[in-house]
Amino acid sequence: MRIGLFICHCGENIKGTVDIEALKEAFHGFPHVLVVEDYPFLCSEPGQELIKRAVLEHKLDRVVVAACTPSMHEETFRGLLKETPLNPYLLRQVGIREHVSWVSQDKERNTQKAIGIIRGGIYSSLHLKPLEQKFIPVERSALVVGGGIAGISASLSLF
Repeated sequence: MRIGLFICHCGENIKGTVDIEALKEAFHGFPHVLVVEDYPFLCSEPGQELIKRAVLEHKLDRVVVAACTPSMHEETFRGLLKETPLNPYLLRQVGIREHVSWVSQDKERNTQKAIGIIRGGIYSSLHLKPLEQKFIPVERSALVVGGGIAGISASLSLF
């Protein structure tokens, strides 16, 4: 496996309460991790270019992004991987903003917690399988059983 780890500062949101250099140091030489990079805003165009360039240059087959929660930017990072040979579903995003830096001001404890969360993301990325997005035609028909208020409401919502 060839994993790239990308750590976002999220401005001062993460960098202000987590030691980014200590995170990078913790993962240099970590099994399967070939690239460890950080950037102020990975979701920005230059941040995305950094990830794309690393995927191409190092022939990465997994990407781990330590940043905000996946619900915030997972689709952003999957979208950029679609522009590379890497399957976009071989991405693991771990949330160290909401789950670490917003929880405490203790930089040393936050850094250790972030290391643990990132380590989990790296290990879980080893088990990711490439997925294929498929579109299946769906017949748009329905049967509503019942003529009470629930049945009438269901019938009306179909149109």
